[in-house]
Amino acid sequence: MQLLKAKNVGNWWPLAEGSVPSDQFVAGQTLQKCQEVFAPANASVYQNSWVSQEDWKLLLAAGFGANLLSRQGEKLAWLDDGSGTSLTASDDSLLLLYPWDLLQVNEQIVGALTESVHIGEVSPAAHIEGIIHVGVGSRILPGVFIEGNAVIGENCKIGPNCYIRGNTAIGDGVHIGQAVEVKNSIVGHGSSVGHLSYVGDSVIGSKVNFGAATVTSNLRHDGKNHRTSVDGALVDTGRRKLGTIVGDHVHTGIHTAIYPGRKLGPYATTRPNESVEKDIFE
Repeated sequence: MQLLKAKNVGNWWPLAEGSVPSDQFVAGQTLQKCQEVFAPANASVYQNSWVSQEDWKLLLAAGFGANLLSRQGEKLAWLDDGSGTSLTASDDSLLLLYPWDLLQVNEQIVGALTESVHIGEVSPAAHIEGIIHVGVGSRILPGVFIEGNAVIGENCKIGPNCYIRGNTAIGDGVHIGQAVEVKNSIVGHGSSVGHLSYVGDSVIGSKVNFGAATVTSNLRHDGKNHRTSVDGALVDTGRRKLGTIVGDHVHTGIHTAIYPGRKLGPYATTRPNESVEKDIFE
């Protein structure tokens, strides 16, 4: 697979400047490794293109030089010299332009897991209803309930008495603690959600600490798609449920409440009992 410079980089704040990094954590590994799993050797793909497994099969069936376009007509990938026919991808393939696009990739990969891998320790007092991957040195403690598929990295402490559901990816060295619920989210390396918190439909960076009872809201009262501010304009995320996007090294005070679709920049902090109604840049 040939990986090319990103096309139409979008806006990846607060996770990154410029385009999505190839080493961005998603589905238990880097984005580039996720791309390499499905892409054939003779394929070219942009750094910020995501092509589903089924769409790769469609492209291969089209033969030499075939091109794959998104629903919006943007070129995502091609075979050989790209001189052949052009095909339109499914909605599962897209240019990754914003941080919440990672949730779609994560849902596809983690949701498709078919076999559990328990390299770490899973307590017999934990209850698992789904396919989970547990990395070396990680411990799933008593009272943990995992519903749906989850990927948990190395040297993590999960529990006791927490609830993980949806298609969730948890990085290395993460602590998910007592009475915490994590739903359909990505939690980066070295982060801690220690006590009495809810993280739903969110992307959390590395070395983030959520103070006790930090809660993300992820649903509008009217049920419409969330919109969020990007470069001063409101952008439709296409998601009915979206929590927060949190950069690296963020610390929240206890009882922080985060409105849907709000973003916290790297090293941002909140005070106890603070409501995050607008993006916090520093």
